[in-house]
Amino acid sequence: MTVSDQNSRSVFGRLATISHEDESLNAETWFTVQPCRIVKLFGKPVVITQPSSSFWVYLLGILTTAVGVYFLARQGEALSRLYWGWSLILWGVGALIAGTSYQAFGYQLKCAGREKVAWTSWWEVIYLIFQQYSINVMLVAVVYSCLPSAVNIAVAVAILVSVVYAVVVLYGAFKPVKELITYELMVKFCTPFIYFFILLNGWRLVQYGLPLDAALLGVWFGLIITDRLYWWYYNAGLTGKLWAKGRWFSENDVLHVALVVWVIYIAVVLVPLVEDAAV
Repeated sequence: MTVSDQNSRSVFGRLATISHEDESLNAETWFTVQPCRIVKLFGKPVVITQPSSSFWVYLLGILTTAVGVYFLARQGEALSRLYWGWSLILWGVGALIAGTSYQAFGYQLKCAGREKVAWTSWWEVIYLIFQQYSINVMLVAVVYSCLPSAVNIAVAVAILVSVVYAVVVLYGAFKPVKELITYELMVKFCTPFIYFFILLNGWRLVQYGLPLDAALLGVWFGLIITDRLYWWYYNAGLTGKLWAKGRWFSENDVLHVALVVWVIYIAVVLVPLVEDAAV
């Protein structure tokens, strides 16, 4: 019995029955559409998919987690720093989880032993939840610094959205429904928060001219620029054009390199400025 047959009979395995959109992709063509390297791991050969891309996403995960820990180390009495710390830890761990399935060990998780390549894995589902939860916790962090009178509302919204998103994603994974477990849907859940942050910090910058609000606007516009760069690169088809010439730099690399710069900005510019606002 193949892995695909076993999965089709398992509740948790239903996720793997969503076929990859590239129907020609299989255990042989996997190695032609992207760079791969076979390494020895614990004495066994292991396929590392997209080695350079794996480096960037793991670097992002490690740096983001480290900046989150840095926030916690500098917390003092500031609850805003506590929530910023956990927000970035969720983001960083999510990036490490994502890189394991989307890049480094994608062959093992979605291709090896299957008649058809799986479109996603449980690693990617968990990543989506971690990423969205990171933004929810970030909402509470920002409100502690910028709108303390609304902390209880922010906590309630964060909990509500967390529950709703988890239900949507888990339903999509178990059913399975592809449209409910996409990166694009996760971004749609997160985007209203980013626009709220821009409006809040933009208003506060005009009213008070505080460095914290200017720094936070840099964080939010950094995310928007990163997203625009990702989609510009993707729509231009540059990944395939470069790979046809034997060079690999994907839209995910654009995303991860930009986010590395973004998280360094947070560490250098934002961390020293974050404090709880006076009630």
